[in-house]
Amino acid sequence: MSRLKVALSGDFKRPDGSPTYPSFDLSPLLDDPDVEVVFVDPVDGVMPATGLAGCDALILLMPRFTAASVPADGRLAVVARFGVGYDSVDVKACTDNGIALVITPDGVRRPVAVSILTFVLALSQRLLIKDRLCRQGPEGWARRSDYMGEGLVGKTLGQLGMGNIGAEVFRLAQPFGMKFLAHDPYQDPTVAAELGVELVGLEELFRRADFLSVSVPLSDATRHLVSDHLLGLMKPTAWLINTARGPIVDQKALYRALRDGWIAGAGLDVFEVEPCPADEPILALDNVIVTPHSLCWTDECFAGNGAADVRAVLDVMHGRIPRGIVNREVIDSTAWRSKLAALQARFGG
Repeated sequence: MSRLKVALSGDFKRPDGSPTYPSFDLSPLLDDPDVEVVFVDPVDGVMPATGLAGCDALILLMPRFTAASVPADGRLAVVARFGVGYDSVDVKACTDNGIALVITPDGVRRPVAVSILTFVLALSQRLLIKDRLCRQGPEGWARRSDYMGEGLVGKTLGQLGMGNIGAEVFRLAQPFGMKFLAHDPYQDPTVAAELGVELVGLEELFRRADFLSVSVPLSDATRHLVSDHLLGLMKPTAWLINTARGPIVDQKALYRALRDGWIAGAGLDVFEVEPCPADEPILALDNVIVTPHSLCWTDECFAGNGAADVRAVLDVMHGRIPRGIVNREVIDSTAWRSKLAALQARFGG
C-alpha cells in the first residue's frame, strides 16, 4: 500500500533545510510510517501542478494555488491553508476538482485578537511617539506633555466583522471598561448579547467607534469597503485598525484621511500591495503604526495553525471530514467523496 503523500509549500523550509518556523510541529506526519512528506517550491509564486503530482494533501503557506496548480492525476484531496485568509487560493478550482480547502480559525483566533488589542493599546498610549521622544534625550522628554495618551474606560471599540476573531477581541477586551459595537449581518444576536456587544448598521459603526477594527475576509463585496465615505463618517479622534487584508481599505482614501486629520490615526498590519513599497506615502505619516503583515506571528500562532493543518490532513487520511472547510459544497461532491472513501480504505477510519 502506498503512503499518504503530503506536500508542503517550499517556504516552510529555509535554504539550509532547517524549518522556517520551528514551532510548527510536523512530527505527527514525519513519525507516521504511512505518511511521506515532501517540500514543493512555487514557480513565480504559484504552486506547480507537476510538483504536486502524486500528492494527496498540500499544506500551503504564502504561494498561490490556482487552477493551473491542480495536478492532472486527480489525487489531491485537500489544500490546508496555513491561516484563515484564502484569497491566494482559487476556491472554484478546488471545488471543481474535488479538493477541500481548509483554513485554521482555531490557530489564529487568539493571536490575531491579541494583535488588534496591541494596536489599541499602542495607539491610545502614543507608544511609538513616546519611544522616539525618549531616545531624543532631554529635548524629547521636554515635549512629552504634547503627546498625552487616552484612557480606554468608556471608549467605544468597534468591530467590522464579529466572527471568530472579532468575538475573541471582545472577550479579551472585557476588563478595559469599553463599550462594544459591531457590524456583522451574519452574527447571532444571542452571541453578541452574551458578550455585551451592540449590533449596528455599517455607517453607525463608523460614526460611533473610537477604535474600529477590520476583521472581515477579502472578497469582491469587501474590496475597498472602507472608503472615503465611511472614513469621512468617523470621529476626528477615532483610530482605524486593519489586521485582515489590505485591499478591504481604500489605501489612498486612508492616506488622505490620516494626512488631513479626518481621523486620529491607524494601526496597519496589512496593505494593498505587499510587500509594502518603501516609498508608500502612508509610511511617512507619524500617526500610523505599521507592521509587515506579521503582528500575530508568534510561536503560539504558528503552533496552532500547524496543529490544525496537520489534524486536517490526518482527518482526510482516515476518511473523516476535517474542520474549517471553506468550500462546504465540496463535501457532497462525488469526486471528493470518492477520494475520502479511497483514503479510508487505504488507511482505516
